[in-house]
Formats: sequence, C-alpha cells, structure tokens
Amino acid sequence: MKDLIQQLVETTGPSGYESQVRELVIKNISKFSKDIKTDSMGNVIARMGTKKAGGSRIMVSAHMDEIGIIATHIDENGFIRFTTIGGVRAANCIGGRVLFLNGARGVIFMEKLENPGHTPGFDQLYIDCGFSGRKDCTITVGDMAVFDRPFTDLGNRVISKAMDDRIGVAIQIEVMRQFKNSPHELVFVFSTQEEVGLRGATTSAYGVDPEIGLSIDVTLTGDTPKSIKMAVALGKGPAIKVRDGGMLADPRLVKLMIDTAEKNSIPYQLEVLEGGTTDAKAIQLTRSGVPSGCVSIPCRYVHSPSEMVDMNDVENAIKLILSLISSPIDL
Repeated sequence: MKDLIQQLVETTGPSGYESQVRELVIKNISKFSKDIKTDSMGNVIARMGTKKAGGSRIMVSAHMDEIGIIATHIDENGFIRFTTIGGVRAANCIGGRVLFLNGARGVIFMEKLENPGHTPGFDQLYIDCGFSGRKDCTITVGDMAVFDRPFTDLGNRVISKAMDDRIGVAIQIEVMRQFKNSPHELVFVFSTQEEVGLRGATTSAYGVDPEIGLSIDVTLTGDTPKSIKMAVALGKGPAIKVRDGGMLADPRLVKLMIDTAEKNSIPYQLEVLEGGTTDAKAIQLTRSGVPSGCVSIPCRYVHSPSEMVDMNDVENAIKLILSLISSPIDL
C-alpha cells in the first residue's frame, strides 16, 4: 500500500480544493465499482454490493481534504500574511515550507518576538516566497497553500503531511479492492471539507440516507514523551472510537467492533478523544439519525507537517473493516 499512500499524501488538496485528490481516488476505485458519482460538494460516492436479507445500507467515509493556509495580505516587500484552513497551529508552522496551488513555494517564519519564550500568534507569522517585492509576487489574496513535505518510509512507520486523512482514504480504497461478498449495500464516500466542519459528509450522508455509518480517520496518541494522557499508541492496533469532542459512538457498534476484532484475533485499542471529531458525527446526525462509529488510525503529530502512522495499524484496520462488513449486522 505504500505506493498508494505516497501518491495520496503528496497530492495537494486543502479543504474545498480537493480536485487533484478526487481524480486520483476515481482512478484507483474505478476498477472496483461501476457506480461512481461526484456530487455538488465534490464528494466521491461509490457503491458496491446489494442489500440482501439481514443486510443494511452502510456508509463508509474518509475525507480527502487536508489542512492549509490562505493568503490574506501581501506587503510592499512581497511577504505574505495568512490565516488558516482547518486546525493549523502556529507552533507547527515556524520554519515549515508551503506549496501554493499555483506552484509557488515558500517558508513560514516569524517576526522578532519581544519575549523569545512565547509562542507567536498567526499575526506574527509570514510567508517568504523569495519575492523581491509586491510587483513580482505571484500570490494574491485568497490563494491557498498546504505544507510542503514528502513521504518518508521508516519501515513499519511512515511520515508525511496529510496522513489526516489520506491514510483513511488509502484504507478505504484497499477495503474496496479486497471486498468480495457481503449482505450489505456498501456506499463508500470520499468526502470534502471535513477539516472546516464536516461539510462534505453532512451533504453526502443526507443523499445516501444510510442505515449504519462508519468513518475512517486518524486519532491522537499518548505514547510520546510527556504527551497527553490517552490510552492509544502506535503499533497496538486500530482504535475503536468510544467518544470524541463531537460524538458518542453508538455503543452497539462499539461492542460489535470489539467482538469482531476479538473473534478474528485483530489487535485493537479503545479511543476516548477529548477534542476533535470525524465524519461519523455528521453521519450520525443526518435525517432522523444513524447509528455510527469510527475506526481510527493512531497518528503522532496530527495537524503538523510530519504526521506518523504505523503500517501494522493500517493493515489491521483493513482487516477489521472487512470483517465487520462481511456479516449481517443486527443492532
């Protein structure tokens, strides 16, 4: 899967501008589904299987977009001020390189701080693309950029920008590739604009009208020096979400995923995330409500230019999802 993951993470696609990622997704999944549509929000919706006795219409969702920045002002010397698209943190930006959608590259740096011990705010950061002044600046207000970092293979672990949530996209594509028989109608959604408010999942879930919802996304870990107190670590299996900052996973689905993992000897962890949420929240609240859950991939350094995941967790997430959708689900 590493070649696919590299292609996905190195493709540019901030929220609302996912077209390059969408083209790559469609290219990969067209071998597995003949019913692929792109809706007005840019979501890719692919259907597989037919609903049989004991089956349900299941929506599985992973988001295509990544966090980014957007230019707000260019001064007379060609330095670019910016604000955020999604959950970008100032501390993760300093010294980071960015790639604008028009191909321009630059580095983020900061003004001299009165108190060097303080973390600067976004009003003290700027982008330097090497322009000599405003006249030769090729960036205009409203231009978007993403972090500019390549995929790095460390063996079992891989690092890149945009693992959130291209790793979920890769898992979903691989689930479609390995999909064989199921009593369910599977609707795989590759959603847009998750980082700015679950927008793609909100509209696609309304259109799909699922009976069960499942998102695939990353989650934080508690396994680094002086990290947050969280019982999730790299390499110990996919995390079955119990709660996050936006939703309570359906306890029946949580139990089903635990039972499925144990029955198939798949390692797993339980996730209680204090902040943040996923497409599952939007699916859960669509129409009259949908029982929803989430399979999370432990990820270090989320929303930084260098997010790290463990390939064993990725492989086991695929096994868990395939095992879950291959049998009837009675909630």
